[in-house]
Amino acid sequence: MKIDTLIVGDYPGDGRPKPVAFPAPETVAEVGADGIPYVALDTLLELKLASGMTAAHRPQDLADVIALIRVNHLPLDYADSLNPYVAATFRELWRAAQVDDDH
Repeated sequence: MKIDTLIVGDYPGDGRPKPVAFPAPETVAEVGADGIPYVALDTLLELKLASGMTAAHRPQDLADVIALIRVNHLPLDYADSLNPYVAATFRELWRAAQVDDDH
């Protein structure tokens, strides 16, 4: 089993400095109805977007964003709550998420 260790303050994707960095878990955790702490959705989206935008070998991160948009029925204006660095890419992926894969 492969385990990734993420360092607070490091940068997702290519590892180069950008406006989105790995936060301290206690600052972004939300506790679910089951009592288990999870990364807040907006933070998860920002990290996945920043990673997929800057690392060509991580396209699954962008596919994950499309899936999260669909599963959570996120509106286009959800982009306004995200870091501006990733907002435009969120909007592009939101449009892609609206396409019915069956047709």
